[in-house]
Amino acid sequence: MKDKPLSGLRLGVLGKGGAGKSTVTVMLADALQRLGYSVLVLDADSTNVGLVRALGIEDEPDPLLDYFGGMVFSGGRVSCPVDDPTPLPGATIDLNNVPAGTVGRNADGICLLVAGKLGALGPGAGCDGPVAKIARDLRVEGMGADDVVLVDYKAGFEDSARGALISVDWALAVVDPTTAALQMAIHLDRMVEEIRAGRPPATGHLERPDIVELAVRLFREARVRGVRSVLNRVPDADTEAYVRGRLEKEGVQVVGLFGEDQVIQRQWLRGERLRSDRLSEAATSLALNLEALNGIGRQPIGSARATRGGAS
Repeated sequence: MKDKPLSGLRLGVLGKGGAGKSTVTVMLADALQRLGYSVLVLDADSTNVGLVRALGIEDEPDPLLDYFGGMVFSGGRVSCPVDDPTPLPGATIDLNNVPAGTVGRNADGICLLVAGKLGALGPGAGCDGPVAKIARDLRVEGMGADDVVLVDYKAGFEDSARGALISVDWALAVVDPTTAALQMAIHLDRMVEEIRAGRPPATGHLERPDIVELAVRLFREARVRGVRSVLNRVPDADTEAYVRGRLEKEGVQVVGLFGEDQVIQRQWLRGERLRSDRLSEAATSLALNLEALNGIGRQPIGSARATRGGAS
């Protein structure tokens, strides 16, 4: 029986390059695990590496791109959701029935799946749209009763434009103190508003009427509830006030606050498991705030203000 506020949900972590998406993903996964959830992280970033070590997993799992038959650009079966919005066949997998090398687990029980990496495919591999389709369509069974999935997307806006947002329950925009990060969070929020208002996706490039109808239906059935922002690498109270004010003026609610942490930066450099007491405190506050969005909140939204200095 699922009795926790976030049970069964998918949380998408998005943001510009260097904003700290993977750091937030790892720390939030740890916090949710401590709160009693069964946590699975889906690495949907086709180019960035290091998430596996940051989670404390020794060997990187085999890519789901291979499990599902390879990308269409290399003669495989997984197509780009823009060119072909058709759902991925067999996208529901059971962790207990997939090849052992497909699933990574750390000592705390957090699971990791890797959608696919372009670097291993060599020149001419094509775009990473198929990785986005796996992230959009994948459903995982065999996790446990109080399961939650965190999807770490590639940097930038591209996956959002490909429809990644339609299959997450909440989009978390990681915002470092830069204009680019602020603008991306605001644009994500506007895109979700349009999806929820029923605005259809771009379909002018699709030739078959049935495929156009399918693309429109997928957007109309989108499960995304909204965008929330997580401030990251915040050095001081003045910066926090400015960034928070800009976002909230545009209607983008802040649910998490992480400050700068040199220890975490060194751990990323050395390929180590991410550990930080201050960062863990910030991540727990974020997790509790997310619970408050989904029912039985354990503390009010806004309490994350007290966690500056927690992450990088």
